[in-house]
Amino acid sequence: MQTIILLILANVFMTVAWYGHLKYKSFSLWKVILVSWLIALPEYCLQVPANRAGYGQFTASQLKIIQEVITLVIFCIFSAFYLKEEIKWNHLVGFLMIIGAVFFIFKKW
Repeated sequence: MQTIILLILANVFMTVAWYGHLKYKSFSLWKVILVSWLIALPEYCLQVPANRAGYGQFTASQLKIIQEVITLVIFCIFSAFYLKEEIKWNHLVGFLMIIGAVFFIFKKW
């Protein structure tokens, strides 16, 4: 559970760092990059321990697909509430395909 919580927190920071500036087009690019890097630092400080703690309990591939699913969930929430973008049916289909990847990665063959 520690790994999942750390991944969720890391992805909140990552999403804000990568996409939070989109509402602030008036800021110069160098300022946006600087602020994004400052926001991304805590993301790295959470992501690296999450992967360290989770590796062994999960394979590297499993950790990556968990992180991707968390990223998509957080991004959907962020884009809907912060950016006010509509989540459309084709987005959901694409996300369901990624959920299919979870099945294939976690399935014991």
